[in-house]
Amino acid sequence: MRTVVIAGGTRGIGRALASSLDGDVIALGSADADLTSVAQTRALIERLPDRIDALVLSAGQFSRRRIVTAEGHERTFAIGVLARYLLADGLRPALERSPNPMILNLCGVAGIRAGRVHWDDLTLTRGYSLLTATMQVARANDLLGAGFADHAPGSPIRYVLYNPLFVDSGMHRHFDQPVRTLVGGAAKVFGQSVERAAVPLKALLDDPPTAPLTALRRGRTVPLPDKSDAARLYDVIRAARE
Repeated sequence: MRTVVIAGGTRGIGRALASSLDGDVIALGSADADLTSVAQTRALIERLPDRIDALVLSAGQFSRRRIVTAEGHERTFAIGVLARYLLADGLRPALERSPNPMILNLCGVAGIRAGRVHWDDLTLTRGYSLLTATMQVARANDLLGAGFADHAPGSPIRYVLYNPLFVDSGMHRHFDQPVRTLVGGAAKVFGQSVERAAVPLKALLDDPPTAPLTALRRGRTVPLPDKSDAARLYDVIRAARE
């Protein structure tokens, strides 16, 4: 029986995906651990099964104001980048016990030339905004995928970056008015439902790509991120996780 762990599996796309899958699905939410905490994320990893077939990374938090965790990390980056790194790295032995292991990382920029990693100010002490923080996390997630094979040479794990684009996931609630109403209305009209967005994700889990790294934007292949920037991010994270 297949075991799938979904970080962020109790709401939004993660929840819709969890409800569509067969087998043993472990949907992780805030009741299981505070993924903005490096210590709690590490403790969670120790409680998870020692054999996992797929890991889905979809957990995130958004805030109009800058929040720093007790460990000194900007919260959006902590849950959107550090936790995803820790889960992928910490669960790698469990994944490698599977005959067909896969990591599915959601919501990178997937080839869209937007946002950047603020290398000199990852905690965004200057010029914080919800959009700036969100796009930094999106760009960094693409780099996590780009650097995974070099970080774990010889691993059989396939890493898939997937951007579903515009989804009616409720993110508009994090904006101030009148943007909240405008974005929410647009999401209802033009955005996919979370259930529809989960369909291609289920297909990927059922039939993983054969390449070590695949980057997709709503199902279409896009160019892979720059590996030199990926190596730089992994070096930064190794220092930040301590």
